[in-house]
Amino acid sequence: MQNKHLEHPEDQILTGNLSVLDWFTADSNISIKIDGAPAIVWGRNPANGKFFVGTKSVFNKVKIKINHSHEEIDANHEGKVATILHACFDHLPRTNAVYQGDFIGAGGSDTYCPNTITYKFPEVITQDLIIAPHTIYSGGDDLRNVSASPLYQKLQSTDRCLFVQPDASICPYRDDIEDFCKFAKQMSTLCTFVSDKQAAELKKVINSYIREGKEVDEHEIAENYDVDINVLRLWKLVESIKMDLFCFIESDTDISCKIDGELSDHEGYVMHNKFGTYKIVNREEFSRLNFTLAKNW
Repeated sequence: MQNKHLEHPEDQILTGNLSVLDWFTADSNISIKIDGAPAIVWGRNPANGKFFVGTKSVFNKVKIKINHSHEEIDANHEGKVATILHACFDHLPRTNAVYQGDFIGAGGSDTYCPNTITYKFPEVITQDLIIAPHTIYSGGDDLRNVSASPLYQKLQSTDRCLFVQPDASICPYRDDIEDFCKFAKQMSTLCTFVSDKQAAELKKVINSYIREGKEVDEHEIAENYDVDINVLRLWKLVESIKMDLFCFIESDTDISCKIDGELSDHEGYVMHNKFGTYKIVNREEFSRLNFTLAKNW
């Protein structure tokens, strides 16, 4: 897949992308979604062979910010992001591949809150840098045309950098999910789906309900935005199928999570198979908090 923001599976149904219903039950790889920030991209720049670090702005089409030195970091960034990138340039191991991960923090503690979730490790981290890698890029002669794939290889931590990649698995026997997906396919025959442009607008509307902590009102949205209400009912069904998917997932990690001092689950998971790569997140809990809570970076 090309480099792009991970989508929620239910949002795909707005345009009639029924392949997402096959995605729910196909043989899959799955990983825990770590709630770090900012996103860090690093590795060997295919355009010049030099090691670089950066944020997702390395993929910009116009104002590209690729940092091959501390001087370029200072020229392209400021504040806490610049400080983080300086540490990344010093402590990330040199590699021929290009990776993306989420910054968790610097060593010296066992507790970190890089974004919404506070993570507590079983012991104090001694490395200088903590990163949760999740994506590998390949192909292309420039960062603007590389392709992204989920990272399932375990990166080797060093004395200076700790890579955090907790294990997760999904039960291959998901008959109940398959039955719901068959019903959703039947329901799709009643729908008049929307264009990509309309779907982008609908996602903003749906996110506004989530941000305000309100239930997504299909009647109100259908009337206000001239959308077939059956599409929105199907969206709700697919979202409920996604929530049922949590029952089939197990994680194996000794890292505990809290939000506002209360124990919580991990933010969610990323599942990949031949039908695509989507995030499995409880939007009413984690997405709303990500919309509303102040960011540390």
